[in-house]
Amino acid sequence: MRNVKAVHIGRNTVLDGKHIYIQSMLNKRSDDIEGSVEQAVQLEKAGCEIVRAAIPDMEAVKLIPAIKEKINIPLVADIHFNYRLALEAVAAGIDKIRINPGNIGDMDRVKQVADACRTHNIPIRIGVNSGSVEKDILAKYGAPVPEALVESAMKHVEMLNRFDFDDIVISIKSSDVRTMINAYRLMAEKCSYPLHLGVTEAGTERMGIIKSAVGIGSLLVDGIGETIRVSLTDDPVREIYAAKDILKSIGMRKGVQIVSCPTCGRTRIDLIKTAAEVEKAIGDMDIDIKVAVMGCIVNGPGEAKEADIGIAGGDGCAVLFRKGEVLRKIREEDIVSELISEIEKIQQVN
Repeated sequence: MRNVKAVHIGRNTVLDGKHIYIQSMLNKRSDDIEGSVEQAVQLEKAGCEIVRAAIPDMEAVKLIPAIKEKINIPLVADIHFNYRLALEAVAAGIDKIRINPGNIGDMDRVKQVADACRTHNIPIRIGVNSGSVEKDILAKYGAPVPEALVESAMKHVEMLNRFDFDDIVISIKSSDVRTMINAYRLMAEKCSYPLHLGVTEAGTERMGIIKSAVGIGSLLVDGIGETIRVSLTDDPVREIYAAKDILKSIGMRKGVQIVSCPTCGRTRIDLIKTAAEVEKAIGDMDIDIKVAVMGCIVNGPGEAKEADIGIAGGDGCAVLFRKGEVLRKIREEDIVSELISEIEKIQQVN
């Protein structure tokens, strides 16, 4: 298990490896304060635990108090190029800053930001990605390979350490999944700072979720990563749902897990429709439960025994199981309602 330096964000959030935090980023225009506040609230309701907002100019600093008034999760300011924006964000009550120290000016400016953040106990995330690696490092390696990403990040760490600043979180993202995985593995060997995982510019929902699941999931099962973001060209709320599913799939977050077979020629019920209806009905339930929705007797009973509750399809019917015990035989048209009824009974007991 990786030994992680604890970093505090806001009042109640601690990055120490004991809990994987889900992040997202607002995509409303930075001058749309009302829309940004509404989106931040929606993200928190969906399960977002840390939210980031772009602060491209002084006008956008007004977002910080407006958003913080309405949410109970940490707010991160995404800053580039202008160190004064970081100073103003600190003054406005931001919980965390995301910068690349190398692109906000000379060392005096880096020192001012480090001093302000230290005084107010605000951590800094060093956010490196394959498109932001310095020219000299790119020339050295020839491409944004994992070693280049890590060297860039460590260069920025040294800048902050020079000014006695150590409340640091690191991200080293790439749109190439293999590069991202290898870069984070290398970084995990070199430092104990918390790592924020993500595949940058992952794409639209379909491919973005696949790339993120492979990249983020591979690292988490190896004990690497303290926060995650599934970056999608979509509604940020979709990022939260995807992140939750990744964590649930590897046993790092409680919730409903649905096991269903891909169907074959033996299937005699409309399993695709049934599984979709079950998922829609129970997917957001606040209960730690494994539900099996199986199409036939080949794997159905076995999977159902491994699940808390489940069905195995027959010819226009199904057998309902609970903890491996047969409860009863039910008609195909009653499968969803009967299954949900049993799940609600379990929920009441829990």
